[in-house]
Amino acid sequence: MESTDRSLSSKRLEALPVYLFEDLVAKRIAKESQGYEIIDLSIGNPDLGAPAVAVECLKRHASDSSLHGYTPERVIRHFSEQASAWMVRRFGVRLDPDHEVFPVIGTKEGLGHLPLAIVDPNDAVLVPDPAYPVYASSVALAGGRSVTMPLIAGNSYLPVLEDFKCEQPKLIFLNYPNNPTSAIAAEDFFSQAIEFARTAGAIVVNDAAYSEIVFDGYVSPSILSVDGATEVAVEFHSFSKTFSMAGWRIGFIAGSREVIKALSKLKSNLDSGVFAPILLAASAVIESGWDDYIVMLEEYARRRRMLVESLRLCGLTYHESPATLYIWVKTPGNYSSLEFAELLLEAAGLLVAPGRGFGRFGEGYFRISLTCPTEKVEIACKQLCEVSELWQK
Repeated sequence: MESTDRSLSSKRLEALPVYLFEDLVAKRIAKESQGYEIIDLSIGNPDLGAPAVAVECLKRHASDSSLHGYTPERVIRHFSEQASAWMVRRFGVRLDPDHEVFPVIGTKEGLGHLPLAIVDPNDAVLVPDPAYPVYASSVALAGGRSVTMPLIAGNSYLPVLEDFKCEQPKLIFLNYPNNPTSAIAAEDFFSQAIEFARTAGAIVVNDAAYSEIVFDGYVSPSILSVDGATEVAVEFHSFSKTFSMAGWRIGFIAGSREVIKALSKLKSNLDSGVFAPILLAASAVIESGWDDYIVMLEEYARRRRMLVESLRLCGLTYHESPATLYIWVKTPGNYSSLEFAELLLEAAGLLVAPGRGFGRFGEGYFRISLTCPTEKVEIACKQLCEVSELWQK
């Protein structure tokens, strides 16, 4: 029988770039296998543990065999009611829990499936750059056409939407507070985005995964606070970052009932929803006093202060922001983002995320995450300063 070199992967899948964090993990593992201790500042993987109320609730309900089948509608309804109540308390946004709120298996899943639900082949989708790689990947998998919206420091990392009127987009991705740049958006920008979407006949989605990771008294707005936003917009909220529940895979989409109807129809054909005890545990977190969340923010703030002070001492420039788990840092001199990341890995044992991995306009920057244990952040700051003469010559 003749052998063939034909790939089993689809052309659509093969066209996707290697996911940034796969390369980063491989580099870390290679160095560690050589006996080096690497401090990983690259990935936003919360390290502080889920709230105690979530853990206790999960333990209690996981032993209830009646919840081991497909998720009961009453549990989904309870979660949606709690999420809706939180949107009122937090943003003053009133939503119908039956039609304008829906749980997803983590916001990455929801964002990844959304284009499949509403984008047809060759439809234009406005995608920020630099950005979380899932936006562009999900568009490619849906057969859509990604149109790059540059995010540059000179415009506070906000896209100039009016530059894309002629594209007639079907979907617009936003992400504020922003990953990787840590930039924030004011409500007037969201108002402009809603008006643009309405005029263009598009849907705008704000990935608000970092809306609650804030410092110095900053309060992040919701795009759904804009009058009429639920007609043309949806927003994703995540428990992964806010409550250190990344592995639990739980979040929700809120806003346009037509978009949520389309996404829920798609998901009914592809998955069977979130495990009921996890939904109940997430609901319990929303209902709780969030004491663990406050302690978590204080710890992130401590790490942030240590890192930015070290960056200043080392002559590195970063984007000052009161939000997210990240610090967006300019690479010094003529280093590319990958070259500088490799320098830090080899000379200081520090793994950071090169900006190029987030898109073409991420070149010239690197991202530091706050999700590394505080004692290791202290070591990282020391090691960073010890090698700073390499770029401060």
